[in-house]
Parts: sequence; C-alpha cells; structure tokens
Amino acid sequence: MIAGDQASPEDVEKIRAGLGLDRPYLIRFFEWVGQILSGDLGTSIFTNMPVTTMIAQRVEPTLSLMIVTLIIAVGVAVPMGVVAAWKADTWVDRSAMAFAVFGFSTPVFVVGYLIAYVFALKLGWFPVQGYKPISAGVGPWIQSLILPSVTLALVYIALIARITRAAMLDVLGQDYIRTAKAKGVGQRRILFVHGLKNAAVPIVTVIGIGVALLIGGAVVTESVFAIPGLGRLVVDAILRRDYPVIQGVVLLFSFVYVLVNLAVDLVYVWVDPRIRY
Repeated sequence: MIAGDQASPEDVEKIRAGLGLDRPYLIRFFEWVGQILSGDLGTSIFTNMPVTTMIAQRVEPTLSLMIVTLIIAVGVAVPMGVVAAWKADTWVDRSAMAFAVFGFSTPVFVVGYLIAYVFALKLGWFPVQGYKPISAGVGPWIQSLILPSVTLALVYIALIARITRAAMLDVLGQDYIRTAKAKGVGQRRILFVHGLKNAAVPIVTVIGIGVALLIGGAVVTESVFAIPGLGRLVVDAILRRDYPVIQGVVLLFSFVYVLVNLAVDLVYVWVDPRIRY
C-alpha cells in the first residue's frame, strides 16, 4: 500500500527493510519494547511524524471531553441513585431506573445524532461539530463540549446510578441507619453523610471501571462530533492501517486505565478508613 500499485518488487523489499519487516518477529518486538521504555512510540507510516508528537497534538480535546463527561456523569448519577434508593419502589425509583436502562441500552452514536439534531440543528443552542481549545476562551470551549459530553455521559450515568441505588439500598437497611432515624437525624444527613459515605466503595469502584466506557465511547463520540482527539486519531489510523499510531494510542489508553484503577484502590483508604494496604 505504501509503495503504490506500480511499485516494483525491489521497491516493496526496500520499504519492508525500512520498516524492519525483514527481521525476525521477536527481535522487532523487543526493539519496540526498548523504544517504549525510552519514550519512543515509533513513527507514523503515512505522516512520518513521531507518534508521541501526534498524540500530544490530540490529547487536549480527549482529556477535556473525558473530564467534562466525568463531572456531568457523577454529578447527575450519584444523586439520582441516592434518591432512587430513598424512594424505592415508587414512581421516582422506577423512572430513574427506566432512564438508566434506556441510557445503557442505546448506542452512543444514536444518542449523539439525536442530540445534535435537536439542540444544534433545530434549536441552534450549540455548535453541530468541532472543538474549541480552552485557549479560545472558557465559554466557547465548554460550549463545544456540552453535546458530546452529554452524549458520552448517558451510558456512564446509567451505570453509576444503578450501582449507587443498589449500594444505598443495602446501607439504608442497616441498624445504624435506623438508630440515626430514631435519634431524629435529618433525612438529608442520613442519606448523604451516614448512607452515601458507607456506600462509597462500590460507587468509587464502578466510577473507576467506567473509565473503560469513557475511552471506548470517546472513539465514537469524537467521530460523530468531529472532535480532533485521540479517538478520532485512532479511527483514522485504523482506516489507513497506520499501525505505529494504533499501537501508541492503545498503549496510552491501557496505561491510563491501569493508572485510574490504581488511583481507585488508593481512594478506598480515604472513603473507608477500615481498609488498609
């Protein structure tokens, strides 16, 4: 593909040698690992740019999308799950869980196109596509992220809300909650201090695990809203079979996921002092 349709066998072999494909697999693999340890993720086959440079150019949109999505998802899902547990088996609980089922069952790209059609094309409240860097101003930056963040947050909200509800139902049935009620402690304090604090471990766990949903969803969301982030970069690299770029982005996503799960394990000690490592 690089050499073109009119290339001679000599041209193809020259390119193979340049890519190192004429050497044994294991040697190439350990060379690649050595390069990674030195901070070299290789060079793009099609642009001849270092993969680290291409990733650095695309980090801000993806990082911004994930942070805003995380804030929206946690800010909506945790109170939703707490209220659903408090109003268990009522229309409030059933409505919240129906929303969660809808959010978890609907593909991200369907939600993205629907939201873009209503709030961008019909109402004109937000831009249809594109991304404004934070250097352009906080207003344009956040406006360009609202629709993709809400799209990506829907699945995340559904997951966190269901786990929060289940954890809170278990906690609200404990003896110390009944004691707090008997002592006249206010409902808000019971829910968000005594209840939520003791239900925090599974909630924090699912927030950390859900980062995988954010990473996978970012690929689709960035394609729908034409955001020039890492998700869009890896899609373009797959279509062009630019393997060094694919390897570099997947390696970065894997590292971030492991790092987030490590952070979650450390947060356990803060939310529940009974846990010690």
